[in-house]
Amino acid sequence: MTPGADGGREAALGWRPGGRLWFVPGHRSHPRRRSLCTCCARCAVRRPSQPGSSDSLLPDLPRGPLNAFRARASFSWRQLALFLESESELRLKKAIFSALENDPLFARPCGGDVSMEKYRELNFLRCRRVFEYDFLPMHDMLACPLQLSMFISCLGMYDWSLATKFLLNVLTFGSAIYSSGSERHLKYILQLFSMEIFGCFALTELSHGSNAKAIRTTAHYDPATEEFIIHSPDFEAAKFWIGNMGKTATHAVVFAQLCMPGGQCHGLHPFVVQIRDPKTLLPMPGVMVGDLGKKLGQNGLDNGIPRQDLLNRTGDVTPEGTYVTPFKDSRQRFGASLGSLSFGRVSIVCMSVTNLKLAVSIALRFSATRRQFGPTDEEEIPVLEYQMQQWRLLPYLAAAYALDHFSKSLFVDMAEFQRDVLEKDWSARQAELGREIHALASAGKPLASWTAQRGIQECREACGGHGYLAMNRLGDLRDDNDPNCTYEGDNNILLQQTSNYLLGLWAHQGQGGARFESPLKTVNFLEAYSDILGRRFEGPSSDGGLDSSVPLAAYEWLVCYLLQESQQKLNQEKRSGNNDFDARNNCQVYYCRSLALAFLELTVVRRFHAYTHQPSMPPSLRAVLGRLSALYALWSLSQHTALLYRGGYFSGEQAGKMIENAILDLCSQLKDDAVALVDVIAPPDFVLDSPIGRADGQLYRNLWASVLQQSKVLERASWWAEFSTSKSVIESRKSKL
Repeated sequence: MTPGADGGREAALGWRPGGRLWFVPGHRSHPRRRSLCTCCARCAVRRPSQPGSSDSLLPDLPRGPLNAFRARASFSWRQLALFLESESELRLKKAIFSALENDPLFARPCGGDVSMEKYRELNFLRCRRVFEYDFLPMHDMLACPLQLSMFISCLGMYDWSLATKFLLNVLTFGSAIYSSGSERHLKYILQLFSMEIFGCFALTELSHGSNAKAIRTTAHYDPATEEFIIHSPDFEAAKFWIGNMGKTATHAVVFAQLCMPGGQCHGLHPFVVQIRDPKTLLPMPGVMVGDLGKKLGQNGLDNGIPRQDLLNRTGDVTPEGTYVTPFKDSRQRFGASLGSLSFGRVSIVCMSVTNLKLAVSIALRFSATRRQFGPTDEEEIPVLEYQMQQWRLLPYLAAAYALDHFSKSLFVDMAEFQRDVLEKDWSARQAELGREIHALASAGKPLASWTAQRGIQECREACGGHGYLAMNRLGDLRDDNDPNCTYEGDNNILLQQTSNYLLGLWAHQGQGGARFESPLKTVNFLEAYSDILGRRFEGPSSDGGLDSSVPLAAYEWLVCYLLQESQQKLNQEKRSGNNDFDARNNCQVYYCRSLALAFLELTVVRRFHAYTHQPSMPPSLRAVLGRLSALYALWSLSQHTALLYRGGYFSGEQAGKMIENAILDLCSQLKDDAVALVDVIAPPDFVLDSPIGRADGQLYRNLWASVLQQSKVLERASWWAEFSTSKSVIESRKSKL
């Protein structure tokens, strides 16, 4: 078997048609596609629709109070669902949701909360059942890597504790072994899919998270025994916040500083370390492992070596103790060894978007059926008819669609990049593609997770007191989304990676006259930055302001302006005598942070604009998708109004008013389509699990029934005797002296 050959890997793994899913980036089952295709997933294979097939895939929704809004929609929700996703993807979603709903193991607890210990037991049993169902055969996964993202999203819609447990075990742990190891490590993947072992990804420590280079766990090589000794020098170097490690994981990919007998340190490297006995789940000798305790969310997830177990794709050690690596630059090797983190950040974009979809589905269905006040005392109207409610919710609906498209396209970009890495493509273009994807993922996670965070809270408040009831799930969504803002890198720190990428391009262009261009073309517009900076906003007619091309042009100016301002601020700091570290630190607030967010927002707007304005767009969908694109772009841009005025792109009050009026006009136009747009992205009621968000719109009936089904709702308090006895409490406290 040729080392590194994908054919050898497949044979070693014993794959067979219909076997369990695993992503082999080296598999070329479809031609490379760098531009967006009409199916959004780009690589999904579309099958011709059969008569009545859409009805079976997307059955009629239950009749009820929501029918009034559905009848007013300007498009067919089935047609949009089939445009956004292929029939094969819709079949996969339906298979997953149907299996979960019909399997008693996945039944929702009725009558009260389960203990954390019971929750974790259920979560493990459900994770094992997901393996048994084998939802995503390998050949389907290879034909469309994006189905993996959909698979995790479907599990997350049900319960993020389950989805994260599966993701950390199979994708993070498993893909780290596959992408960083070699043939000698394939045994772990076999054991992973047979549930003989359970994995986790151990990078962060109690005292170090974002600064991964400063990780203090060491791996000292002993040539006499040909073993590495993994050592945590003190409690601050203990691995911390490691999903699955607390109670479940038997093996971990542990990142440690590789130290040789001569005292030389070669930096951070990954090792496969057995931490528990799979037969007893007791810790291995010399290992102390335990659980962190209850978290704000995802409490179904527990957090908490021989030479050949060094994952050796980026660096290896000979039996004699000689270090060898294919990388000449240690920074390149470090970046390659942390490739799993970029994959994790891309996955978090998808997770955040999924949470936002669920929240807006609940809040908009509630808003379409909740009636309060009206033009007369005898007539109450749905709160969705109010401009304030539209302004609060509909931009987040547009954001869910725009960010979902970006998430899918970035996932495929990442999959194609990883494929070429495994094929040992070390070309200059490949290196530049890696830097570009890293920059997009580093800003994509903050934008998606913060948008979801704000959106879920807005949805919670827009549902009033009913949104505060735990049974309606908005609180759980808020808590489950919260860690997306900090794990795999704190959002504010990650944004520095993106701004550093842009500043590096600016400096490189200034030194040698190189062109602004990148493999995914996200920075190519900067080639005309001097012309762009000379542009000024020309107030179009009110109709002209409704197209996303207007904010797109404004965003290009904004990024160029912030890039110039950030570079000038950096130069000013250095001229003041600050070293590079302090100078960059003093440029983050108001400069580099804003630059990174604006650049990513521009990328999202550009990709969604291109998608919604493609020639193959069905005429019946063009208007509604165009409005979603324009609303997201204008709403996002409105958060930078002060910068647009400060830099001189806007002048006079007309420009600001145009943005505001366009947003309100788009909200009004999308109001009648809101429920149908939710029907496209909402999962079945069993998965959505929110009485106020059910598809039949029977708001009060569903909520009342759910309240009565709770445990001990109508029983008197267990402490009733305390109320009935000792009535004279005040008298009994008085002194008897």
